[in-house]
Amino acid sequence: MSTEPTIFEKSRSGRVGVQMPTCDVPVVDMESLLPGVALRAGLPLPELSEGDVMRHFLRISQKNYCVDKGFYPLGSCTMKYNPKINDVAVQMPGFARVHPFQPEETVQGTLQVLFDMQNWLSAILGMDAVSLQPAAGAHGELLGLMLIRAYHVSRGDAHRNLVLVPTAAHGTNPASAARCGYKTVPITTDERGLTCIDDLKRQIAACGDNLAGMMLTNPNTVGLFEEEICLICELVHAAGGQMYCDGANMNALVGTARPGDMGFDVMHVNLHKTFSVPHGGGGPGSGPVGIKAHLAPFLPVPVVVQDDAGVYRLNYDLPQTIGKVGPYYGAYLAVVRGWAYIAHFGKQNIHMISEDAVLNANYLRVELGRTLDIAYDRICMHEAVFSLKNLKAQTGIKALEVAKRIIDYGYHPPTMYFPLIVPECLMIEPTETESLETIDAFIVAMEKIVAECHTDPETVKSAPHTAPVGRIDEATAARNLDLSWPIGA
Repeated sequence: MSTEPTIFEKSRSGRVGVQMPTCDVPVVDMESLLPGVALRAGLPLPELSEGDVMRHFLRISQKNYCVDKGFYPLGSCTMKYNPKINDVAVQMPGFARVHPFQPEETVQGTLQVLFDMQNWLSAILGMDAVSLQPAAGAHGELLGLMLIRAYHVSRGDAHRNLVLVPTAAHGTNPASAARCGYKTVPITTDERGLTCIDDLKRQIAACGDNLAGMMLTNPNTVGLFEEEICLICELVHAAGGQMYCDGANMNALVGTARPGDMGFDVMHVNLHKTFSVPHGGGGPGSGPVGIKAHLAPFLPVPVVVQDDAGVYRLNYDLPQTIGKVGPYYGAYLAVVRGWAYIAHFGKQNIHMISEDAVLNANYLRVELGRTLDIAYDRICMHEAVFSLKNLKAQTGIKALEVAKRIIDYGYHPPTMYFPLIVPECLMIEPTETESLETIDAFIVAMEKIVAECHTDPETVKSAPHTAPVGRIDEATAARNLDLSWPIGA
């Protein structure tokens, strides 16, 4: 295994990558410009030629796996191909060079994009209004719960502090609830992979008038549609709670079903999942939040409005607003990418996204189900969930080792060990952008790996063999983090 030297190791004193012109403005005293700010002195920077810098970063970028290279079947993450027309859109000067402090009359096109997205997402989600400020799905969760809290406080129900969360929920759900000052109450999953209605009724009764709401992912985290969703919403509403929909799995519904019509009061949706904005590596993401009309007074400001003359304005006049949850108006260029994606499909064809995603997932479920055990053997939505419990019992090989062996076949591993209610879990989401040939090739690779588990288990256990980095001691790496590079080491 070859080790790529760091750019600091390649540094040689005196080498210059770019020659800057002589400064023709007075030198600014940074300490007077930024009083009280700790400024670093003598920051060591690597010294290399431009060619060396370009080759270094190109070489290490080629070691990375990305959705442009191949199949990226991370369940629940919706790693679909990102159309390059979106890149063209965000590079247009009218989008790329706009400044958030420009007067409203000079950025009417920008405000129209934001206004369109507010309205388009409201229609797609079945909601009455949308905030574009959250920078990620979890950020959207936090905003949604803040809106629920503000609503209860405005009604004199500040004592409501309990939130129902299914045991199969995304980990961000209980974390967001806790961050908002709520306590979570777990709801069990029944043998069919759905919310246990009997347990839900018991917990609602136990919460009494302290129930603030319920966070529910639909489709849920095992890729199944909650068949009793209308009843669930009715039960929570009857107890005075609000229904929050985790929109991480909206790719299964877009254009065909609307959570707002099911009874949800608030939800987030990920532009960097459902609407093809690139994600991973720290962002930028975007997690807009849609709400019903009774939560609109509490939205963060500003929201974009259009007056009778057709002029777009930023409305800060919301007396009950919770304030801001992000800078300016959200991740604007992420919104532009999502806008371009929705505009490409249009109202007439947007249903193709979810229909093809569900078709791909069920095809994979049936075909791969001949080799692996399906966690819940029934029609799924956007992702198929398998359990390798029996394979482990027969061969001693865990889901983690199968996932690492997948790397040798040229694919990114799927999500593993989530949700926790499925033992030795592999969650696979093909999305709508993968071809039949790609899915078939992946299924063949998985079949070969399962065969290897029986005939050549050591090869699987020691995988990956072709990746830039092989098997590492993950427990030690997690406990002894090395996050910096010592100069001169």
